[in-house]
Amino acid sequence: MFWKTRVHNTAGKKAEDLALNYLRRKGMKLRERNYACRTGELDLIMQDRDTLVFVEVRFRSHRNFGAPEESVDYRKCQRLIRTAQHYMQTYNLTDQQPCRFDIIAIQPDAHHNDLYSVNWTRDAFRT
Repeated sequence: MFWKTRVHNTAGKKAEDLALNYLRRKGMKLRERNYACRTGELDLIMQDRDTLVFVEVRFRSHRNFGAPEESVDYRKCQRLIRTAQHYMQTYNLTDQQPCRFDIIAIQPDAHHNDLYSVNWTRDAFRT
């Protein structure tokens, strides 16, 4: 059991590294990584010009398990929002600070086993 958890954490860290490098190439700057409090955890907190971006990284090791972004359900969204509110209160950021929630979904490429496909959903919680 410990071994499976360790592999999962290693895969999650690798996915976060891929997401971070991807977003940096898009011009975003890292503010914080793995911010955690009692309400949950934020994988990446990035700065995109004047906008604070809370990034949820989702990884699937096999394409058979469905799209990674589909695993972000209503409860997960609410938990991320509460954690982001905690972060903003902790660092005295005002409600005037533009912010958004993005999802980076990573899974093995359909045609190349050693490559990963990245799907970036900007402003994922806006309806």
